[in-house]
Amino acid sequence: MLALLFKNFIRSKGTKIGLIFLFIICFISLLIGQQFQQKQQDNIAEAAIYQKEHIARNAAFHKDEIGLLLYYIKFSLVNKTLPINSLAIGQRDVNPSIQSVTIRGLEAQKYDAELNNPNNLLSGNIDFSFVLIYLFPLLIIAFSYNLVSEEKESGTWKIVATQSKNTFLYILKLFYIRILSLIALLSIVLFIAVLFLNIPFDNSLLTFYTIAILYILFWFAVCFFIVSLQKHSNFNAVILLTIWLFFIIILPAIINTYIVNKYPIPEALELTVKQRNAYHEKWDMDKKITMDKFYSHYPQFKSYPLPNAEFSWLWYYAMQQAGDDDSAKQSQELQNKLEQRNNASQNIAQFIPTLHAQIQLNEIAKADLGNQLLFLKETKLFHEKLRLYFYPKIFDNSEVNKENWSKFKVETFNDPSEINFLKAFLPLLLFNLILIVFGWRNFKIKNI
Repeated sequence: MLALLFKNFIRSKGTKIGLIFLFIICFISLLIGQQFQQKQQDNIAEAAIYQKEHIARNAAFHKDEIGLLLYYIKFSLVNKTLPINSLAIGQRDVNPSIQSVTIRGLEAQKYDAELNNPNNLLSGNIDFSFVLIYLFPLLIIAFSYNLVSEEKESGTWKIVATQSKNTFLYILKLFYIRILSLIALLSIVLFIAVLFLNIPFDNSLLTFYTIAILYILFWFAVCFFIVSLQKHSNFNAVILLTIWLFFIIILPAIINTYIVNKYPIPEALELTVKQRNAYHEKWDMDKKITMDKFYSHYPQFKSYPLPNAEFSWLWYYAMQQAGDDDSAKQSQELQNKLEQRNNASQNIAQFIPTLHAQIQLNEIAKADLGNQLLFLKETKLFHEKLRLYFYPKIFDNSEVNKENWSKFKVETFNDPSEINFLKAFLPLLLFNLILIVFGWRNFKIKNI
């Protein structure tokens, strides 16, 4: 019986067209992921070459004053891009994966990003996670909306009921065939992705695969429940498409609006302006006020007195530091609000399977807002480390040619976050179980 049902399903023109179309879209998404991966690798390679040449060129040109040299030199920190990021690009197409900073004021540099076409950013990338979240459900709906109603409407259901000992088992077999077909397609695509994108077999990939399967099962569970209501095919199709529209577009938009209004954040541009104004106003202030603030922040540098001169690099970098200190409150406020937004979206998403799956896939790929916040924190530590290393050399006016500039390589940040399997799997499992139980109950009540 099962083999016959499978042959009948796979011979349908609609089935073949649907599966082939989805496979082609999946392959295109892998190509887009490969282009993104290559771009990231090229950017990192170019950053390493540029930093080496940039430091060497400036060191040769500004060889008299190390303070002037360090005004220009930039050092780069890379947010490591995992191969699986090609499947779920997430926020990596908006937030920079490379931060290049001087030892001057950090807040004026922290939110620098590549120039991108806003229209491209609005539409986003058609990566594999997009295809999984948005398009797989449509094919599932197309395959499942009329499983029982079509036969009832054509008058063949009575024949099925008389020939089958257990009609409910017959319905389960119909769903099983369709589930198996979609999971097989998913497995083939991810196998190609492993070979094509050099994704390693590890916990990240297995978790990604498991969430994808649970997400597919969720939409089959939705269809199972709607079919169990025993309505007409047209009714099933309209309701399922309405559910898809609600979960995929309407509900995420409502939640995004709520979070944006609940946790309003100051613009990064405002923070940059605040830092620059705080720095520029120090030119007209008493130098002692600036130096007192600097010594308060770095008591270890009190042994460096302010030279009796119109200009000194000690005073200049103290002004830069003061700009960061004066905007520290606004910077922390921005950081806190972004963390609140991230936590709120994760908490709400536990009750919305589509959002939960998307957020979890991005987390696995280290392409979520949480990863970006950790990268910004690491950038601050990286910048502070450079300051503490170079400040004594600047204040002592060390000779430029005595520094081994070739040792300053591009550094890499590895996100230490670990996968929480319970948090990743439990919401989807619960939703699947609830829908299946209610669907089974409906079939039982109607003696199917």
